[in-house]
Amino acid sequence: MARTLSLFRFFGLLALIAASGAVMVFCAAFLYIAPRLPEVEQLRDVQLQTPLRIYSRDGKLIGEFGEKRRSPISIVEVPQTFIDAFLAAEDDRFYQHRGVDVTGLLRAASQLVTTGSIQSGGSTITMQVAKNYFLSQERTFTRKFTEIFLAIEIERQLSKGDILELYLNKIFLGNHSYGIEAAAQTYYGKSIKELNLAQMAMIAGLPKAPSAYNPIANPERAHIRRDWILRRMHTLDYIDDVDYQVAISQPLTARQHGTQLDLNAAYVAEMVRTEMLRRYGRDAYEAGFSVITTVDSRLQSAAKTAVLNGVVEYDQRHGYRGPEQQWKIPTQLDDVAKESLRKKLQDGGSVGP
Repeated sequence: MARTLSLFRFFGLLALIAASGAVMVFCAAFLYIAPRLPEVEQLRDVQLQTPLRIYSRDGKLIGEFGEKRRSPISIVEVPQTFIDAFLAAEDDRFYQHRGVDVTGLLRAASQLVTTGSIQSGGSTITMQVAKNYFLSQERTFTRKFTEIFLAIEIERQLSKGDILELYLNKIFLGNHSYGIEAAAQTYYGKSIKELNLAQMAMIAGLPKAPSAYNPIANPERAHIRRDWILRRMHTLDYIDDVDYQVAISQPLTARQHGTQLDLNAAYVAEMVRTEMLRRYGRDAYEAGFSVITTVDSRLQSAAKTAVLNGVVEYDQRHGYRGPEQQWKIPTQLDDVAKESLRKKLQDGGSVGP
């Protein structure tokens, strides 16, 4: 009995030493990193990289230019089901923790030990905001500690809604799409408000690995990831049995969708692009400029119709109506005959018997 008690005391002392050491390391890291932390206040006025968009005077989109496809959206415009899908995939304790979730880190470690892979990840959404807006992708202890301290400070200064809005508008979701609205347009040609539950879960599965779970490039892996998220949503009571069964039976419908233009005025759009590039350089493609032209969509459509009708009518009067002359080429030709044929073809003369 005394020996058992001694062992308990020994292991208790070891645990106390380990905990004290961890606290000391954490405090030392904070004292080293804290003076270098960026100002979280910058997030209140962040300017997301958005493409140049060109409109007619009555608001019809006639051109979009930029490497990154992004359409920032307010958190109040995001359906709650969409938010639930992301929370199930990335951080289901988002509303309980204050930037760092110890439970989530332990769960990720447990998944790694038992399955050999991490399904839900150990970083919170707040930590991902800290990394995406302020830090690089390097894998070092200094960067990880900086990410943790920044996450705690972000939670102290911003609301949960503000943090979610920053996250959902910044994340890369494959195919040059940044943010959920751009991803919805890219994969489904719709706004996020028009997506069904299965489509929302598909997009929510992309942040973990946009290339590996891309529904266009890797539909099978994307399908598995989507169904896992739907099961998580069901387990967490975000959706009921009926919604789960309907969503999990949905086929994959994602495909590549380009930018949907409201009006065909390519010549005008190119004129504006050239002028904006001359004035602002590469910033023209990234600073989110919106240019309103003097083009009236109704008049532009009428002009386009008139031109097309005119071309068709001209072709009917003067267009190609078959060959004026047919030449029969001999099946076998020697060098002399080939040279003679070449000269006749150049001169437009007749060939054949």
